[in-house]
Amino acid sequence: MLGTSARLLELLVLLQQRRDWTSSALAERLGVSTRTVRADIGKLRSLGYPVDARPGVAGGYRLSAGATMPPLLLNDDEAVAVAVGLSAAAGGRLGVEETSIAVLAKLEEVMPSRLRHRVEAVRRAAAVVPGAGPALDLAVVSGVAAAIHGHERLRFGYVKPKGAEESRHVEPQRLVGWGSLWYLLAWDLDRDDWRVFRVDRMRPRTPTGKRFRPRAIPERDEVDFVVDRVLHTGWAHRARILVHAPADVVASKIVVPVRIEAVDTASCRVELGSGDPDHLALWVTQIGVDFEVIEGDGLIAALDRLGARVQRAVGSR
Repeated sequence: MLGTSARLLELLVLLQQRRDWTSSALAERLGVSTRTVRADIGKLRSLGYPVDARPGVAGGYRLSAGATMPPLLLNDDEAVAVAVGLSAAAGGRLGVEETSIAVLAKLEEVMPSRLRHRVEAVRRAAAVVPGAGPALDLAVVSGVAAAIHGHERLRFGYVKPKGAEESRHVEPQRLVGWGSLWYLLAWDLDRDDWRVFRVDRMRPRTPTGKRFRPRAIPERDEVDFVVDRVLHTGWAHRARILVHAPADVVASKIVVPVRIEAVDTASCRVELGSGDPDHLALWVTQIGVDFEVIEGDGLIAALDRLGARVQRAVGSR
């Protein structure tokens, strides 16, 4: 049988593994009586862990959110994953760079040397290039995510491309990261339809509204829906090109939101959009392989301008 301290740690691990436990199931896993489980739950509460009890014959417990953040137990793989993620966040654009560095320092201070070596190996072997998109306010992202999780209506000001702000009232459904941007898929209560919003343009207003029952998107995957809306309604200029390279190769070379469809093992179709056709021209030429424009008058004109500019540059030699 485990000692009291070891048993408390094991109990905490179990409570973190799944949402609900019956007292009998915990007792069986720990090899103790349900009375001992109740006593151990009381000790965890005294240490600051918010454990809720569910009434009933069988009884049950769950680890809930509390007023303060109690210590968490991580296994080796979880600790390495958190450390690597913090390292990546330290070089990102979520507005948490300084906090990530501070937390990473705390974690590495107590991390066994064998795990520090694993983290350092990943850090040396990998690099994260900060995105070129706008920096995100973490408070906005976390607030939207909390509203999605709690099925709570959300009010926010939405900044349009030309700078005007309008009020929106939605039932938030899903956050989708694409390229360097984050998008919110939501049911717009004023327009009675699905809408997609760029998170960096949102200005949430608190508190959140009443709870709602999530709606199903008819005949569509949520991510595909966002991709389709962004490509067809989110950009003033859109284009489709045939690229003479495999789809996976093209995907590794483009960091902006695009849709890639394999034609065969040696070519693919790419659909992309932008508010500026000159940006489209730069993106498609940066792929570094031959391509043909299927549609997109704005892209064709921009490529003509880019080609003329390049020709002038080399023609003066």
